[in-house]
Amino acid sequence: MSTDEQSSGRRHPDRRVLLRAAVAVPAAGAAVAGTAAVPAQAADAAGPSGGRFDADSPRFALAVLPDTQYLFDADSADPAPLRATFRHLVTERAAANIAFMTHLGDVTEHGTEAEIELAADTFRVLHGRVPYSVLAGNHDIRSSTDDQRGGSAYLSAFGPDRYRSMPTFGGASPDGYNSYHVLRAGGRQWLVLALDWRVSEQGLAWAQGVLDRHPALPAVLTTHDIAWSGDDGEARLSDHGQRLWDGLIKGNDQVFLALGGHYWPPGRTVLTNDAGHDVHVHITNYQDRYYGGAGMIRTYGFDLVRGVVDVETFSPWFLARDPAARSPLAAETLELTGPTDRFTLDIDFEERFAGFAPVPAPKPRPARAVMPRGTLAYWRFDASGTGAAQRPGAPLPDGTVVKDLTGRGNDLTVRRLHSSGAEALTWSPEHHRGQPAHASLRFDGGQGPDRGAVLTTADGAALNSEKFPRGYTIETFVRLPEPFEGNHDWMGILSWEGRNGDAGKTTGWSPLEPTCSLNLSPERFLQFVVYPHRQDADPTSWSHAVPVGRWMHIAVVNDGRRTVMYVDGSRIARNPAQPSTGIATLGKPFVLGGTQFDERFGQGFYGWMGDTRIVGRPLPVREFLTPLG
Repeated sequence: MSTDEQSSGRRHPDRRVLLRAAVAVPAAGAAVAGTAAVPAQAADAAGPSGGRFDADSPRFALAVLPDTQYLFDADSADPAPLRATFRHLVTERAAANIAFMTHLGDVTEHGTEAEIELAADTFRVLHGRVPYSVLAGNHDIRSSTDDQRGGSAYLSAFGPDRYRSMPTFGGASPDGYNSYHVLRAGGRQWLVLALDWRVSEQGLAWAQGVLDRHPALPAVLTTHDIAWSGDDGEARLSDHGQRLWDGLIKGNDQVFLALGGHYWPPGRTVLTNDAGHDVHVHITNYQDRYYGGAGMIRTYGFDLVRGVVDVETFSPWFLARDPAARSPLAAETLELTGPTDRFTLDIDFEERFAGFAPVPAPKPRPARAVMPRGTLAYWRFDASGTGAAQRPGAPLPDGTVVKDLTGRGNDLTVRRLHSSGAEALTWSPEHHRGQPAHASLRFDGGQGPDRGAVLTTADGAALNSEKFPRGYTIETFVRLPEPFEGNHDWMGILSWEGRNGDAGKTTGWSPLEPTCSLNLSPERFLQFVVYPHRQDADPTSWSHAVPVGRWMHIAVVNDGRRTVMYVDGSRIARNPAQPSTGIATLGKPFVLGGTQFDERFGQGFYGWMGDTRIVGRPLPVREFLTPLG
């Protein structure tokens, strides 16, 4: 909260400063206090619907289980910690949206039949409930051999037959020691390669074949030995890891994450593959910790919306105990929070996967496809709106007409403010991904001296006098520049000209402010203020601080009773409960790119603006201009 917010008891930010400053005075800090809220709508479900794994949710987790060998060590074996880990994965699968679990090898200490049988029995807690993969570590088989070693107790228990009933199982190499799984999560398919402790040339060829048959699937490679780390936490490829890197990973852009155990302490690094893209290489191993690692699990929490993978490491066995009953070492080890145990990877998934699985860009949509019943005005800045193709960066001269594509005659005409030059308004091909037209206008408004450009309807246009008695939906696409330089406090985005006092309104700070406007505060809060047609009131909606450098879709919806603002299809918090019916328009022009005070423009809008539409009724989110909203 800003100092001004803390010091003010006003009902909402002082938009009066907005309009006065827009003409003559640099804006002072705005006071922000809570306004009356519209009764809350139902929140998004906290977890996957129906209590089951949700393959379409953009948030899901990959669980990684490293060396468990000290829990299966001859007559000192104790599978209890691992059973607790598996019960946790089963119990929490829906809440954490766990897609898959992968074991990194060294299931047992000696690879004896007794140890393997006990481990295989322990895995039954998980079997049929959470899909998983297991690969051989050097303690599970004869360590001097590669995947052509032939039969073993490990292969009998953890070979292909174990996974055939799993819907994720894709197949295994002829020797049985390498396998792959295809899982659906985050609305797409992913590949998990589980490779032996020592992959032969035949095994590498098999793995390459799997990647070749699934060329559009992002892949996670798991193996026992890939990298080691010192106490600095910086992972370095081992000799075998270098062989995997050279022979498989670096030439296959699909592999973006490679995980191994075997060594401790844990570590991580980022390598660059032949395509110039990042590959994250991690060591996960806690067998050296108290109680042989106590079934320590690591979760990789993918969030495709935020573009991150949140990594956490903990022991469900210790966490499940009564805190008062935890031993000192259990309390110390139950959750690891060091920089190699708990961290976040920033991954732009669309960009990272574009080389092998590009997301098709949405095609432009014709105007007729986005003008539902009740559309009163629709403007776009491609050739259909401006009348001709434009050149990127080319100024739109004063007098340029942007057509109202509804045919209702609400055309807009360009004019610059004050002594602004050509650069105050230029054409751009940039656009919101979900925008119907692939074009926008770049406004270069600002204070000191006031500058900018506006587009206004003509005198007598039908929209100038529309009162919206049955409600309205006003939408636009906006992008603020990054960095957001200069003084742009309280700049206007769109408005109607005129003074609310001329409409007989008495509730506002000044009768000189317009009857309706969408503006941006110094804190980058969107402000929609309206003087209703029916009530003597000035209900105002306030958004959160909106981002710079990113397109957003803004919608204001009024149902004839009250107004709600949406940003990117998400209902904001501060929408007034105050009744609001219609807009007290005065027959004066509608404006894009600025807001008046006392019928004078100060600074203009600073940023990009795309398609803008006004509908004379409330629209549900599913009918907004962007199908992504």
